[in-house]
Formats: sequence, C-alpha cells, structure tokens
Amino acid sequence: TPPLTALDTRYTSTQLVELIRKGRGAMPAFAQLEPDELKSLTDYLLKLKSEESVKVHQEPAYQSTGYNKFVDEEGYPNTRPPWGTLNAIDLKSGKIKWKIPLGEYEELMAKGIPQTGTENFGGPLVTAGGLVFIAATRDSKLRAFDKDTGELLWETKLPFGGYSTPATYMVNNKQYIVLPATGGGKLATPTGDTYVAFALE
Repeated sequence: TPPLTALDTRYTSTQLVELIRKGRGAMPAFAQLEPDELKSLTDYLLKLKSEESVKVHQEPAYQSTGYNKFVDEEGYPNTRPPWGTLNAIDLKSGKIKWKIPLGEYEELMAKGIPQTGTENFGGPLVTAGGLVFIAATRDSKLRAFDKDTGELLWETKLPFGGYSTPATYMVNNKQYIVLPATGGGKLATPTGDTYVAFALE
C-alpha cells in the first residue's frame, strides 16, 4: 500500500492523480472521483494551497447492514446440510482425508433427521496420541474424534457453548484438556463464566 507520509516530496500532482485513479497493490482504484474532487484531494495530500476549497464527498457503493444470516422460517440455515463440518486435510496431497458433520440439533434428530451439523466458532486441538478435541458447536458439546478416521470417540455436554480452541497441559505426568465455556457470541446462546478441564486417562 503506498505510504501517505511526505507525499509532497515524492509525487507531483499529475503522478498522484494517476495513482489515485488507477490504484496500486493493495490500494484500490478510485476512478469514480470527479476532477474537482481529485484536485481537492491532491491539493490536500500535497499540502498545496488553493483559492477554492472543494469538499470531497463520496457516497459508499456498499455498506454493512450488520451480521445477517440466511435462515428459514424456523431459524435454521436456509441451505442444504451439513451446516457445519469438521475436515481433515492430508497435507502431503492437499486432499480432504475425511469430512463429517459437526454438531447437531436435538429436535431435528428426534424427528429422524440425520445429523446436520451446526454453525460453529472455534478450532480443534490435536494431541500427540491422535485425538482431535473440538467444541465450537451450537449444541454446546465437547467432542473427541480419531485423527485418522474421524470416528467420534467421546462427547460431553458443556455448561455453556465452548466457542474457542481447547488447550492442553501436563501436571504430574497427567494430560488435561481445558477450554472456556461461556456461550454467547455470534451464536447468541446462553452465556456463563466457566472454564472446564478434563483429564485424559
């Protein structure tokens, strides 16, 4: 991105106009600026004094309307499941080794609908013993999977959603998994103030 310091020592007015019109690197082009807007902008950047003061005003072409979700009338994602997955990638080949739905809606499972996965926030932890621990899901569960196959080996319900990556540590030769279970966030689930730790046997 072109630096904005000491522009008056590095650019002429013509060079700066060309840079603004065409952009460079990470700086986008601003070809939509009118000539009087460009003059006002370059005068300001080059510290030039002009008799006329032109106010530069540009309406944004796009604007954010907030964090909106594409959901159906019942609040579920309005796309085909799975709505959240856990994926293992073979770093040698670059291919997906396995891919499974991550998370579930108990009310849909009770209706006989296969596991859909849920929106999730938070990453996995992989242990030296080949276990993948991840919470992240809307259903507030912590799960352990086999690193090689993706088979679910263990799961437990947390007091609140665990939307962060678990950590691991050792005490007296025993390994523990710990994560904050506080809920809330973009998933807007119930909130709390809990850290949960589990010992690996």
